[in-house]
Amino acid sequence: MFRKIGSELKKHVLTGISYMIPLVIAGAVIMAIARVGGSFFGITDIWDAKYADSANSLISLLHSLDGFGGLALGMMFPVIAAFIGYSISDKLALAPGLVGGLLARDIGAGFLGALAAGLIAGYTCLLIKKYVKLPKAAASIVPVFLVPVFGTLITVLIINYVVGIPFADLNTALENWLNGMSGSNQIMMAAIIGAMVGFDLGGPVNKAAVTTAMALLTSGIYAPNTAAQVAIIIPPLGLGLATLIAKRKYNAEMREAGKSSLIMGLVGISEGAIPFAVESPLKVIPATVLGSAVGGALAVGLGAINQAPISGFYGWFTVENWPVYILAIAVGTLIVAGMSVALRKSSAGEEMAGSSYDDEIDEAEWEA
Repeated sequence: MFRKIGSELKKHVLTGISYMIPLVIAGAVIMAIARVGGSFFGITDIWDAKYADSANSLISLLHSLDGFGGLALGMMFPVIAAFIGYSISDKLALAPGLVGGLLARDIGAGFLGALAAGLIAGYTCLLIKKYVKLPKAAASIVPVFLVPVFGTLITVLIINYVVGIPFADLNTALENWLNGMSGSNQIMMAAIIGAMVGFDLGGPVNKAAVTTAMALLTSGIYAPNTAAQVAIIIPPLGLGLATLIAKRKYNAEMREAGKSSLIMGLVGISEGAIPFAVESPLKVIPATVLGSAVGGALAVGLGAINQAPISGFYGWFTVENWPVYILAIAVGTLIVAGMSVALRKSSAGEEMAGSSYDDEIDEAEWEA
């Protein structure tokens, strides 16, 4: 029963995340364009209101662009709450979810508050629809009046007076803790995020790390996102590289998967590494975890700052200290490639022959 409940909750949360991510990317990229543009004029605070009426029309435009990007980012919490609710009880929960998400944002409850708002809105609307029964002549008012009004009312009351304050306190404590990190502590945090991202390659552990890192962008905390975006692309790049430098250790099918993995890595899709992890998880996952952890820690430790939730090559040159950022990716990639090659049999034939027992265990453990 608990597994079923957990599976349903995960589905609803991932639905909300899938609708939120385009907003986050759009907002963050527009802000990055504005800030990179401002840097050409020696401006490091293009968001400051003093640039709104600048005599230089381009600077004024860049200031406006930063505001537009912030507007899109500010919608992430109401949108994730609305579509978590939508996943639970369809369009009935959109209005309560949007309002609950806005409230969670405004009282500082952050990402956790928005998740709670979506779940509360969705299940509240579902219960009203299921248990409020009116005469047939009046039944039509349930979806158009009772559900949006009482769904919204119940959601905002619970968020404001029950869960909002502790979540806001937790969010503030987390932000203070992350902002207070420096030196080895920040590097350790980056390594942990990188390891989580490299562990299940787009699965729930990966999504938890990446989504939390993106949510912290709205608070001006960039180190977790920097580590996560570096770590996303290291596994597919490393495993793709392994098939190029040790061709005889991979059969034709895996070499083709390696080509796809390289391309997917360059555009920021970690799932390109999944065929290798499925084939032999006990040999691949340690490499992807270590490579991603080292890459994330190096990027943060050497001062790279990625303010946008973009891992693909097209965003590398908008990163502060981008040579260091690319170096971190290269080091992590080489670790994944080197470990993957070292752990494989001496030829593709031997690897496949040896997998009749060992790799069947590997696959069973991966599926478990």
